[in-house]
Amino acid sequence: MIKKTILSKIFIFYICIMFIFSCHPTYCDDIDYESEDDLDILAEIENINVLNTSSNITNKSLDLNSRSCIILDRLSKQILYGKNEKNKVKMASTTKIMTAIVVLENSNLNNTVEVSKKAASTGGSRLGLKTGDKITIRDLLYGLLLCSGNDASISLAENIAGSVENFINLMNKKAEELNLFNTHFESPHGLDSENHYTTAYELAILADYALNNSTFKNIVGTKKYSVTINGYPKAISNTNELLGNLDGIYGIKTGFTNGANRCLVTSCKRGKMDIICVVLGADTKNFRTKDSIKLIEYAFKNFEYFNLKNFVNNYLDNWKKNNPNFFSIDKGLSNFITIKIDDSLENIPIIPIKKSLIPSIEANISINNHLSAPIKKNDLIGSLNVFTENTDIANFNLLSDSDIQKSDISDYLFKFFKDYIKIVSSYK
Repeated sequence: MIKKTILSKIFIFYICIMFIFSCHPTYCDDIDYESEDDLDILAEIENINVLNTSSNITNKSLDLNSRSCIILDRLSKQILYGKNEKNKVKMASTTKIMTAIVVLENSNLNNTVEVSKKAASTGGSRLGLKTGDKITIRDLLYGLLLCSGNDASISLAENIAGSVENFINLMNKKAEELNLFNTHFESPHGLDSENHYTTAYELAILADYALNNSTFKNIVGTKKYSVTINGYPKAISNTNELLGNLDGIYGIKTGFTNGANRCLVTSCKRGKMDIICVVLGADTKNFRTKDSIKLIEYAFKNFEYFNLKNFVNNYLDNWKKNNPNFFSIDKGLSNFITIKIDDSLENIPIIPIKKSLIPSIEANISINNHLSAPIKKNDLIGSLNVFTENTDIANFNLLSDSDIQKSDISDYLFKFFKDYIKIVSSYK
């Protein structure tokens, strides 16, 4: 009887332990532990309908589940595709992109910190920190960005800024510096709150900025890593399901809350083209993955870089050759004037264009051939428009590249006597 009682207690204890561990997994995830099966990424890549990534696509016909999304070209900062990309939405753990940047710009990554009770008790996705744990800031960053540890985010905030509140102020200050005026932070982890929001467009701009930091880029491109807590190693994995499975993916961050739904920011480079894809508000992990693949494949299938600088300069040179005596300068000392493109061309020398549109790219110069002196160098005298199929690609100002002085009475007298001498000489 005593043995049965002991065995019953052991069984009950075992059941309790199993229940606790099933409710609080020791592995890392960026979500509240989805019940759905993981998507077969490789199979999904094969199944993406070719028609859904063709050049005839519109914002409605790509058939995306995500509430808002964007493809941003990193070179030109142009939007290649967008759906509600400037609507304010919740961002979940993609928040941690900004958290990481503030940490990277305000700390020594080799410093070891002690985890507070507040950090250790933070819920949601976790690195698995306990009160009093010793860990470096560098390893906290890996825990933040790979397995989306909310506990890591609080520990970082407290140790970098002295308090979570001070750290949030740094996050919002950085958002202002980057001109992210439709972004606001209320936490370093991204759990739902009323005034914690961004847009797909501004999140893409933030991601582009973050990827310029080599340490950040290296971390988000890491598939597996071993952090050290209290001198002991702990293996963690990146929650980004596309990393290592889709050609060219090299980052950056996943996210999920009940308010934000499934979110994914990815960076992808193939050849010279480098893009950032953001999907926010997908209903399931499967949908966020499918939408991301559709958008990425659409971008690389349909766009290529076009050398706008060469095209514009060649067009202007040909125009000059075909119009050698184009200008008539009223009251000017000379009718000869050289023109140039404004400096904005240097800022966008190469742009992404739909492959199907490149053969139809044209240009047009709008300029008045009748000008009045005086004309100073860099005066606006016309414009050059680059377009295709009645859609503007770029507009540039045409400027004077020389000074034309206005004639005065002495110039007229000089010209009169010069002409007079010529006439007299012709009769001799």
